[in-house]
Amino acid sequence: MRVAHAMRTDLRTVPSSAMVSDAVAALVEARISSLPVMDGQRPIGVVSQQDILRAAMESDGEGRPRWFAERTPVIAIMSPWPPAVAADTPVAEAARTMLYLDLKRVFVVDDGELVGVLSQADIADAVAVARL
Repeated sequence: MRVAHAMRTDLRTVPSSAMVSDAVAALVEARISSLPVMDGQRPIGVVSQQDILRAAMESDGEGRPRWFAERTPVIAIMSPWPPAVAADTPVAEAARTMLYLDLKRVFVVDDGELVGVLSQADIADAVAVARL
């Protein structure tokens, strides 16, 4: 089975010009843990709940926050673009990549364009219905 058959294509993304508050709203609304950060059609990073929590815990040394969600762009706190797989990659190979790199999800690209995401849950679903 190929990644294209198990991945989800209903991706939520956030533009690189978005503020952290926009990303938080999108994460909460969609009930997801991370969003690809896009520069036009090109993915440049990922902003996750963990990135937001890490930034929120930083202070200026006197206990005051160093950033404000409404004024901080997502590119200031995002993680670099993670390894991605092609849609025609075998799911087993994508799963090995995820295990080796300790990833909960892997983004799927086709000719440099973001086309989907494959999560651990998607792989479990494929195994459960014996599609793998």
